[in-house]
Amino acid sequence: MGSFLQIKIYRHKFIAYVIFVVVIGLTLGTLTSAMLLNQWVGNARIEAANAFARVENELQYDADRIEAYMQRIYSNPGLMDDARSFLSSSAEGYLTSRLQNSHFSQPLVSFPEDVKTYLYSWAQGEITQISLHTGQYGNVVRFNEHGITSFTFGLPNTDEAFRDTIMKGFVYRKKLSNPTAGAQEFGEMRFLVSSEQIFKSIRNFRFGNAAAVSATGETYLIGNGQDQDLEALSRLAEADGRSHGFISRGVRKHVLFVSFPSTKFNFKFISIIDLSMLIRQHAGMLVAIFLIVLTAMVSVLLLIAYNMRDDALFLRRIIQSIGRVKMANFTPNRPARYRRNEYGMIARELDDMIQQLDKHIRNEYLLKIKQQETEMKALQHQINPHFLYNTLEVIRSTALVNQDRDTADAIATLGTLYREIVKKENIISIASELELLQKYLEIMEFKYPERFYYQINVEPALHSIPTVKFWMQPLAENFFIHGFNANHEFNLYVVNGFEADDGYVLEFVDNGSGIPPERLDIVRSTLSNHDETSSHSIGLRNVYTRLHFFYGNGLSIEIENNEEAGVKISVRISKEVIEHVQTDDCG
Repeated sequence: MGSFLQIKIYRHKFIAYVIFVVVIGLTLGTLTSAMLLNQWVGNARIEAANAFARVENELQYDADRIEAYMQRIYSNPGLMDDARSFLSSSAEGYLTSRLQNSHFSQPLVSFPEDVKTYLYSWAQGEITQISLHTGQYGNVVRFNEHGITSFTFGLPNTDEAFRDTIMKGFVYRKKLSNPTAGAQEFGEMRFLVSSEQIFKSIRNFRFGNAAAVSATGETYLIGNGQDQDLEALSRLAEADGRSHGFISRGVRKHVLFVSFPSTKFNFKFISIIDLSMLIRQHAGMLVAIFLIVLTAMVSVLLLIAYNMRDDALFLRRIIQSIGRVKMANFTPNRPARYRRNEYGMIARELDDMIQQLDKHIRNEYLLKIKQQETEMKALQHQINPHFLYNTLEVIRSTALVNQDRDTADAIATLGTLYREIVKKENIISIASELELLQKYLEIMEFKYPERFYYQINVEPALHSIPTVKFWMQPLAENFFIHGFNANHEFNLYVVNGFEADDGYVLEFVDNGSGIPPERLDIVRSTLSNHDETSSHSIGLRNVYTRLHFFYGNGLSIEIENNEEAGVKISVRISKEVIEHVQTDDCG
């Protein structure tokens, strides 16, 4: 990573990417956390609404039970009479009145026992106190948590036992009247529904802490009640008047409240949702979200760093390539894995430019040097070429005088061949090179009459291809040195040239003795490894070197023995390199 941070533009880019990724990551993490928190608060509100609905249903069930019991009293005269007897100011008065009103033909009915059977047991212990009142006092029937009944008679209506308070419960009031006396009221029944029993049924709801607050400010705490400020917060929420909202108690104390007014009694059900506690309860999920966001940010930054590192490597490669050109260092660089962007295109073009420069230098200098070496080897042991031309011309004139036209033609062909060899042009066409080869083969045909034959079958598409001068004759010379049999009546040398799909092919085929396999492997290895071998003759190694300097990697030479006899040398030149060579020649 340090490699691209050393480059100013990439360092600034990476810092900008870091800031952008961090801001986006924190924004996404915050939004996700806020959405989850909102969902958790919504769930708590729904739980609170369900709990309040459960309380209202329980109160309604108890009201229905009480109403049904009142119908039972009015439909049972004996029970009504015993209820009126229960209004006596003392237990003795109640028992005396019961006996007076009893009939031997009817069973005795007990109002307290009937209340226990049909209200306490029926209401599953929620109705814990029933009292009958006159205008001055009231008699009470109480049930403890085990259902055991206790009685109190003659308590004043102002007694603490009859004070309505939400801490004890909710009071249902029902008037008692005598149906036989024109519905004249003779008392009142009060049914106390225990707050503890009512709210006990909702303690399994997950609504946080809650409280029931009466109109007078009395507060009954529901739930765990672990917060010491729950009572004060509940009163603040009840006084707020809204159905829901936030209450702040200091910098770190923020709670949400939900308020539900009861339709049965004058109180409000208040649910307090502590946001900090809610966050602590779901801390595991919030930590998981943080780790996911952090992992995503780190992954994105690593991907950005990886891409910027690759771009920086290509930029360094471009700078190095420019430096190599300035220092005239055209040696091949290690292969590059070019990227498909502008940097990769520039790096590729620079490498191609260096290769083209290297190729031009080789063509202009190294090829001339090799050409001069070839000419020196071809003309070694020779004296002044002009002396050779003059001497050949004298011999030719003598042959003509003696009317030996074949000898004269052979000498003229030899002179023309040597004259073309020593010309200064190094680059000629395939057609011109074939003419030089043909002159050489004509001389060999004159030397071995009725023993040697040749054929040249090259398609016109190959004639205009540029090439180096004097490389086909050494291939034919190899045949006469190593494969030609003077005692054989039919020695054949064939040159074929044709256009293939991917290039042009020249084949040099003979029917000589061939190359031993061991020697053939050595020759192939020498060509494939580009080994320089010293030789005093113009051989295959020299031909390959000159052609490779001119055509580059677009050239390949294959050597193989024919199945019947002789050797076939195939020279393949790609069309792509021909286009480059022709373009360079035009330029």
